[in-house]
Amino acid sequence: MKNSTRRSFIQKCVIAGAGLSLIHPVSGMAASEKTKMRFGLVTYLWGKDWDLPTLIANCEETGLLGVELRTHHAHGVETNLSVGERAEVKKRFADSPVTCVGYGSNFEFHSPDQAAVRKNIEEAKSYIKLCNDIGATGIKVKPNGLPPEVPKEKTIAQIAKSLDEVGKFASDYGQLVRVEVHGKLTQRIPNIKAIFEQVTEPNVKICWNSNSEDILPPGLEANFNSIKKWFGDTVHVRELNIGNYPYQQLMDLFNNINYSGWILLEARTKPVNRVAAMKEQLEVFNKMVGR
Repeated sequence: MKNSTRRSFIQKCVIAGAGLSLIHPVSGMAASEKTKMRFGLVTYLWGKDWDLPTLIANCEETGLLGVELRTHHAHGVETNLSVGERAEVKKRFADSPVTCVGYGSNFEFHSPDQAAVRKNIEEAKSYIKLCNDIGATGIKVKPNGLPPEVPKEKTIAQIAKSLDEVGKFASDYGQLVRVEVHGKLTQRIPNIKAIFEQVTEPNVKICWNSNSEDILPPGLEANFNSIKKWFGDTVHVRELNIGNYPYQQLMDLFNNINYSGWILLEARTKPVNRVAAMKEQLEVFNKMVGR
């Protein structure tokens, strides 16, 4: 990308600190006056065995008009695709109302094994190219722990440095790096905050993951506010009407910052009829956000 293009992209990423949509305008369902948030799907469990045409068709039927493609699922969108095959994936999404939000990788950067960290960085770069080729807007990565044999501060600095390298590479392709709040210790909000206090690339953003740790003292609102300046355009939730997570409060908090990104359903139950379950979750979401 030319320097002017990269500068323009970085400016857009800075705007995303308030949780604004970066690249695509609102697609699919029209947003109401009360919310600009959109509801989509992470393939995780409910879409893991659907090929790409089935996945797109089911998302279209249910109204979940954005999808994060989880790696190694039946959709088969991987880096082994040829140039022509990548173009076909892009066309399938372009010809539908469903947005390919991005790619959900498992690349992680906390290992004390530096060769393993380097491998994850380089493979993340290869999937960033894939995201660009299929019309997606970003890749999901994660810190995934704090090894007990390494000083915490050293691992946090290593993760931040790795994210910056991946982020700098991604910016040349107009892509975001969405860092899922994940891992036994790294999903604790103070630790993800410590990582982002050292991240300098503006296109590296937090993907809120709706973990039970979010409500640890000082509570959901305080934890949310402590990292909201780094939010990107994706949020992961589980089933909104199952369990004790305070989803209504979470939706209110996102509405209060005028969030216009994707709320992506990373479902973990096994309903008999997943299409019907997706429709139900969209209905619950719409009620929560006043749509």
